[in-house]
This record gives sequence, structure tokens and C-alpha cells, in this order.
Amino acid sequence: TPEQAARMKKLQEQEKRQKVEFRKRMEQEVSQFIQATGEPRRRFQPMNKIERSILHDVAEVAGLTSFSFGDDEESRYVMVFKKEFAPSDEELEAYRRGEEWDPARAEERRRLRELAAQQEEAELECGPAPPGPPNDYKDKYRHLIGSDAAKAAARTMEANKAYGCVPVANKRDTRSIEEAMNEIRAKKRLRQAEDD
Repeated sequence: TPEQAARMKKLQEQEKRQKVEFRKRMEQEVSQFIQATGEPRRRFQPMNKIERSILHDVAEVAGLTSFSFGDDEESRYVMVFKKEFAPSDEELEAYRRGEEWDPARAEERRRLRELAAQQEEAELECGPAPPGPPNDYKDKYRHLIGSDAAKAAARTMEANKAYGCVPVANKRDTRSIEEAMNEIRAKKRLRQAEDD
């Protein structure tokens, strides 16, 4: 209907006017921020997606760096940084976690990481750590079999000849691997010659 179309057009014009007014307001705030000498960054109030995109555009035109932070749509906000105070990755991570950036704490963390890396490097240079005290396997099972049984078992322990390596005496085939492979190859060649 014509009334709905007129109402829609009026709403669109009003929305467009609001965006233009918002952009002007942001341009003023950004220019104030640029002129403020003691302010390396500025945090803006949470705003919707369209307003954030307008603010990002204004910041880019002004030659500033801007980022959005916050988890949900209602609490997302924009932070604008002067180029010479562009944030480090650590600073950005702190804002993403919702923490305030504390350069002193970050420097302390960096120092601790450096110290840990140096210690690790020193440990690697020294070689592996000496092994712990020798462990007697009987002590491990003493609670199950008692100390007398463990000693008796240790005395009578011998390798099971039916398990593991086959003694040379039991081998029927005394050829080496090379001899066996050469024999297989010779048989293959013979078979191919017969087929041809």
C-alpha cells in the first residue's frame, strides 16, 4: 500500500540521517582523541554492528588503528589506537580476554618466560637428568608375593627357551638372509625364462 511505502521511506531517511549524525559525532570524537597528547588509546562505549563499522571507517580515514572487543553483540566495543601506540599481540590478547592491559605485568610475564626458556636451555646443555634411585622389580610386587617368595622366584628365574629367540641348534634352515634372497631371485628368473 502507498501508506506503508511512504512510512518505509520515511524510516529509511530517518535511519540514514541518524547514521550521518553518528558519523559526524564519531569524527569529532576521533579528532579530539588525535589532539589529546597524553592519550595513546581510547575505548568507546558498546555499540551495534553498523555503528562499529562506521567508527572503524572513521578511524581508518584518520590514520588510526582500531579493533572491536567483547563477547556478545550487546557488549562489543571499539578501541582506537594512535599509530605510534599500536597494540602488541599480547595487549590485544588481554583485551580479548576482557582484561585491562597492564604493561608492567606483561613485562614481568615476558621476563618469567625468558627465564624459563633459559633454564630449559641450560638443562638441555647439561644433558639428561641423572636417573632416579635404582628400582628393584621385586620391591614393586612385594605387597603381592611377599619378600621370601620374591627372592625364591628371582633365584629360580631363567629364560623360557620355547619363547623369544630360537636357538641355532633348533634351526632347520642355516642359510643367511642373503643366501635365501638369492635363491628366491634365482627361482623367479628360472620361472620367467620358462614362461618366455
